[in-house]
Amino acid sequence: MAIRHIWTTRAETSADIPVIREIDLAAFDTAEEAELVDALRADPAWIDGLSLIADDQDGNPAGHALLTRCHIGEVPALGLGPVAVWPEQQNTGAGSAAIRAALRAATEAGEHFVIVLGHPNYYPRFGFTRAASHGIGIPIEVPEESLMALSLDERFPLPSGTIRYAAPFGI
Repeated sequence: MAIRHIWTTRAETSADIPVIREIDLAAFDTAEEAELVDALRADPAWIDGLSLIADDQDGNPAGHALLTRCHIGEVPALGLGPVAVWPEQQNTGAGSAAIRAALRAATEAGEHFVIVLGHPNYYPRFGFTRAASHGIGIPIEVPEESLMALSLDERFPLPSGTIRYAAPFGI
């Protein structure tokens, strides 16, 4: 029988910064994502309340999802990523819980659009679709199926244009 995991989600606090870095370092092959998160905290693209943690039943952070300001053309949007989970807790729902919490927080903050550059088999479960089908592009070469977009409110159709990420992304 599979173990059922219960995740509690919340916005990051300053006390979480070291453990988020540790999760990023453990989840990725290089320190690039951890360094990106650190750089984004100091960038104007950072939005308080849109860095979400999934805690396990003991209150220990297991996963993290980050949304920061980007633009689709001139339209404000959010970029999802990095998303990271301790390797031993991957495939338990911690990442999904953090992503869903981040998308809820963005909706509650009045945001309308989110983009992600990620695994094309993972992000559609949250409602993401191919960005290219909405006329959204990116100024670097990436597999078309990996660039996805989401409207958080069906009253606001996705705009078309080229994505401009925050400076720390280097894109």
